[in-house]
Amino acid sequence: MRCCVCLFQQSLQCSPSKMAAGESNSRSSCLNLSNSGPLGNAPPSNSAHSSPASSGGAVAAAGGMNRSAGNANPRSGPESGGGAEPALRSTPSVHNPPRQSVCPSGATSGAASNMTATPSSSSSSSSSSASTASSSADASAAVASLPSSPASVLVYREPVYNWQATKSTVKERFAFLFNNEVLSDVHFLVGKGMGVQRIPAHRFALAVGSAVFDAMFNGGMATTSTEIELPDVEPAAFLALLKFLYSDEVQIGPETVMTTLYSAKKYAVPALEAHCVEFLKKNLRADNAFMLLTQARLFDEPQLASLCLENIDKNTADALAAEGFTDIDLDTLVAVLERDTLGLREVRLFGAAVRWAEAEAQRQQLQPTPENKRRVLGKALSLIRFPLMTIEEFAAGPAQSGILTDREVVSLFLHFTVNPKPHVEFIDRPRCCLRGKECSITRFSQVESRWGYSGTSDRIRFSVNRRIFVVGFGLYGSIHGPTDYQVNIQIIHTDSNTVLGQNDTGFSCDGTASTFRVMFKEPVEILPSVNYIACATLKVFNRNPWDLEFCVRVKDFTMQISLWVQVNSMDNGQLDNGPFLTAHGPDSHYGTKGMRKVTHEAPATGTKTCFTFCYAAGNNNGTSVEDGQIPEVIFYT
Repeated sequence: MRCCVCLFQQSLQCSPSKMAAGESNSRSSCLNLSNSGPLGNAPPSNSAHSSPASSGGAVAAAGGMNRSAGNANPRSGPESGGGAEPALRSTPSVHNPPRQSVCPSGATSGAASNMTATPSSSSSSSSSSASTASSSADASAAVASLPSSPASVLVYREPVYNWQATKSTVKERFAFLFNNEVLSDVHFLVGKGMGVQRIPAHRFALAVGSAVFDAMFNGGMATTSTEIELPDVEPAAFLALLKFLYSDEVQIGPETVMTTLYSAKKYAVPALEAHCVEFLKKNLRADNAFMLLTQARLFDEPQLASLCLENIDKNTADALAAEGFTDIDLDTLVAVLERDTLGLREVRLFGAAVRWAEAEAQRQQLQPTPENKRRVLGKALSLIRFPLMTIEEFAAGPAQSGILTDREVVSLFLHFTVNPKPHVEFIDRPRCCLRGKECSITRFSQVESRWGYSGTSDRIRFSVNRRIFVVGFGLYGSIHGPTDYQVNIQIIHTDSNTVLGQNDTGFSCDGTASTFRVMFKEPVEILPSVNYIACATLKVFNRNPWDLEFCVRVKDFTMQISLWVQVNSMDNGQLDNGPFLTAHGPDSHYGTKGMRKVTHEAPATGTKTCFTFCYAAGNNNGTSVEDGQIPEVIFYT
């Protein structure tokens, strides 16, 4: 978090025009210490408000200055009116010492037009209004330590009296009062501990810009205190709030934006809230999306929260890999896992949830045992969609994690291996992270009749020229009228023989030569210039009930399961070695005059996606480039 000194140093680097309008004390006058005597006892006769009202203090004017009340505009330096710019230009080699707001007990930020000081004491003779981190005692001591002897260097500055004449607009005049003791009638003790800063302000200016301040100073229970403690607000954020109220200038950065947003909300300044949210939107990235989502939910910023969630949808892997992910609260984790649009495989979401559970267990001072991980995950565990995993992914990860109960593991294994699938306690609705318009290509130009099945898969190898997401296939149906098929579809990485996506499902056809959509549980990413195999196995089942026994491996022991499975078939079949009874299915339509290369061109952008098909050797039911099944690929770009 940047301190207000840093903010002030940054403001010194602004252009002269901004300095004139925005600096709080950039033109504060210097003190003439050539006359001995205590400081802050008598205000200059020409400006009754040039010093704090509480102390009534101001130093004597420069030597020789007319001190009568009737002298409304005494001359200071070479020009009347105390203009600072000409004086500064006349002494280019002289640099102003650091300025500091004079805090308590009657010290002033400057009342005379010039100041003389020895070089050794120049750094302590005048203090900056922006450096309010110094305490009241320190500021008083600094003022008290000023020498009374004449100074060897004369530096001209703009006088506090008649400062109004140098400001041509109301905005400039209010900007001058920002963080300035001039006319101030209230002080805020901002922060806590050693970081408390005493910041001057003006009730009228605050009440004009904030309904909360208006109620604080003018409401039925208005405070009469001249010092108000704000331990829950950061000094830099409060200064940013005041800067906006006094001058409409926005001073926020990565370190202060969240605390400034908090201050703007606390004091009901919606315009500054909007600036903070806009800043966060522009700086939203995958690596900070979870952190900003937590803050957006905390500060009730639905628009920002929605943008964070959209960013997480598009960059789920990067967002989950960021350091801030494990620091989020449970409610934020639940809000993310509830979404249907996350762009990541479920097994990786489970891994991320386990990482979060380990971090949360440590925060709660618990041992990271499987039982404690399940305990801290709470509702979030039920939002992991285990049925969307492949049986290999589930067996290698969640089934052996110890987080799931034995009953949950067995029910999920049954869900993966038998049909009809038994009910499970976890969501089986697919997530779809894709946006845009669905596309499809057809690789055959003609349809024929009578393609037979014997339980063997139809397969075709393909590659593409650009990254896409395959969501399903179009398949041909029966030539014998309305028929129900049970089908398994897969996409296999050719080189590693890894199943990237699969689904055991069914479809109904009406006997026509149309294709019928069969979709994956979740999109399968296809990379350019990589070979994949599209695979479809159509199945039918026996009507006779039969008793099936098989073993399910659960953690470190084997459980024998006896099932009564009702298996349906439309044709007599032959028993196979597995839970499915594959059989000769009814003949279907099939495609002919196939094309080796098929190109899809997006109508809106003209982007071309080129598919290249090749014969897939091995256990193939006969599908090739020229004819067979799997006529259609459905995808998103």
